[in-house]
Amino acid sequence: MPAQRAFAQSVPIGTREVPARTLPVPDTVSPQMQAIIGRPFNPAFNLVPETTADWKTRIDQAAALTVAALPKIREALGVTVEKTTIAGVNAFIVTPKSMPVGNRNRVLLHFHGGVRVLNPGEAGTFEAVLMAGFGGFKVISVDYRMPPDFPFPAALDDAIAVYRELVKTTNPKNLGIFGASAGGGLTITTLLRAKQECLPMPGAIAPGAPTVDLTKTGDTLFTNDMVDNTLGTQDGFVRATALLYANGRDLKDPLLSPIYGDVHDFPPTILTSGTRDLYLSNTVRMHRKLRRAGVQAVLQVWEGQSHVQYMRDITAPETKEYHDEVARFFDLHLGR
Repeated sequence: MPAQRAFAQSVPIGTREVPARTLPVPDTVSPQMQAIIGRPFNPAFNLVPETTADWKTRIDQAAALTVAALPKIREALGVTVEKTTIAGVNAFIVTPKSMPVGNRNRVLLHFHGGVRVLNPGEAGTFEAVLMAGFGGFKVISVDYRMPPDFPFPAALDDAIAVYRELVKTTNPKNLGIFGASAGGGLTITTLLRAKQECLPMPGAIAPGAPTVDLTKTGDTLFTNDMVDNTLGTQDGFVRATALLYANGRDLKDPLLSPIYGDVHDFPPTILTSGTRDLYLSNTVRMHRKLRRAGVQAVLQVWEGQSHVQYMRDITAPETKEYHDEVARFFDLHLGR
């Protein structure tokens, strides 16, 4: 007991010391997901570019890898992609070859993820291709402008411009919005901006592991630090992208960090995260904020998964199950 008291007195108030430990890969998930969960974190991800040219090189290299993989994924899921422009913003129309009758008057608006800087152009359609293929929806994926050339509010300006145009020709109740990570955050900030402009709300939204707080606030930013094998830590590269995007603006501005915004009158929302996700607390806090505001909100958390690993492998049963869940949610809440 005296030793325990001495140890307790040595730990600063408001913190806890935990021993280093080895985390087993859960055997309660599919073999494909076990392989994803078991991968080591790539330390190269956390390297911070030093110049604008370095930023652009990293962005282009990552995009090239994604674009190279997309043709086989589109073919496997029976999806076509067509480039377009909406309200002066570049976008892609993603269409499944097979679409349920009930979805023919529905449209999903997609904002891609990529820590606010990655996945320009066609690379940003990956998640939209999966939702169109698994869910059977027509998807419009917005190729919004990003840093280093276009910091805040360029992405939000593009997002709201496309949304503003869509609600002119599509019943808002037939329109859903989704996106993961930075795209999930942009989904929510787009609705905050729509409220400011007195635009109608969409029928439902589906932010996956959304970036709702650019400050280092939230339990799992500490407990899942370097447990998450996708993002690793909010320090380093992730923080650098937040500062690059904010461009000197207060990180607690609700249009940057929507956890500080007014979400009353938001549409039904389904949020997704994983038990090892660095952004699990972001997602949980957003869910509770929506519930406190009287919004119908559902939270699904996947066993063992780090950041947005529910779409890392299209052959994993968890990937299909995730998209089935979101498709059912949209089917329940969108008009026909």
